[in-house]
Amino acid sequence: METVKYVSEKELKEILKEAEKILPPRLINELYEELKEQALTREEVKKIVDLAISEYSSSLIEPGEAVGTVAAQSIGEPSTQMTLRTFHYAGVRELNVTLGLPRLIELVDARKTPSTPLMTVYLREGYKNSKEKATEIARRIEFTKVENVVKRVIIDIISFSIILELDPEMLHDKNITRDHVIKSLSRLKSLKANIVPDPEDPYKITIEVPFEKEPDYAKLFKLRDRILNTKIKGIKGIKRVIVQWRNGEYVLVCDGSNLVAVMRIPGVDPTRTISNNVKEVEEVLGIEAARQLLIKEMMNVLEEQGLDVDIRHVMLVADIMTRTGIVKQVGRHGVAGEKPSVLARAAFEVTVKQLIDAAARGEVDELRGVAENVIVGQYIPLGTSRVKLLMKLHIPTRTKGEER
Repeated sequence: METVKYVSEKELKEILKEAEKILPPRLINELYEELKEQALTREEVKKIVDLAISEYSSSLIEPGEAVGTVAAQSIGEPSTQMTLRTFHYAGVRELNVTLGLPRLIELVDARKTPSTPLMTVYLREGYKNSKEKATEIARRIEFTKVENVVKRVIIDIISFSIILELDPEMLHDKNITRDHVIKSLSRLKSLKANIVPDPEDPYKITIEVPFEKEPDYAKLFKLRDRILNTKIKGIKGIKRVIVQWRNGEYVLVCDGSNLVAVMRIPGVDPTRTISNNVKEVEEVLGIEAARQLLIKEMMNVLEEQGLDVDIRHVMLVADIMTRTGIVKQVGRHGVAGEKPSVLARAAFEVTVKQLIDAAARGEVDELRGVAENVIVGQYIPLGTSRVKLLMKLHIPTRTKGEER
């Protein structure tokens, strides 16, 4: 019986080296990683590589292809089938995130803050496999105010004081004691009052407000609101933190976003921690990270709705939005409003204003785009019209007496 000879890793590298002239390095690496795990003969490997080259070659864009129009149609048509269901639970019922058409509009409009900001915080070694340590970090991150741990607030107009009755369950859940609350209130500079802990009830605090002549009850009610909004601990902007077990490690899902402050917390892995706020990611991690997040978030929206859109169309939109080094919206105040063509800008929105401004600045339209050539009735510079053919005519000279 003839034994089957499988290709070795050395032979596999030799076969793939021949394909390097056509395929990009990323595809070569993917093929290598996948094929080295399989028991394949030399002929089978060659067939797979040839098929990859064939598929790659057939998917390349032809010169003059209207990639922008194709991308717009490929994203726009499926988007009309999107539901207007705004919220989706982010893995847990306590937190939700905007999806569907509202989220897609948020992304292409490059909104400063999303309607439901969300952070996924990954932990370092020594923290990610311990629920106790993950919970401890979650408590440090979660923004906790006095109102979060108070069960009841009593305003005593006779003694002109405010009585706080703390919730034992909430204190335990957030790992806070009455002393923490008193310390936070004592740091409140505008609180000119005596903070008196009840010696008999460990969950009661009385705040005695002094007055000079007559008691100002409106001031008492304002003071109550200020007390309830006093920060005890945590990071501003993070309303809630949920500890989740994902892919063999504990992950923190945060309702709210504050990348800079969270990354400074010991135990947090800053290389993997991410927010769904594109503008914040741009400021903290840079334009390339913002571009990658735009692609990821757009694809998540489309895939969640069950729509099949090629990632290259989404990548083109993200490239256009981030090409200047700043995330800009697809609209009058961004990409569309910054076209070099006067007529293209005027065709989009606020026509008269665009024409007057361009005339005042003495702008010249070179008619290099699609919209401006359609306006003036010329062929658009796409497809076969992209090619300009120049001919040099040769007219032979006639000798004397030659017939015409």
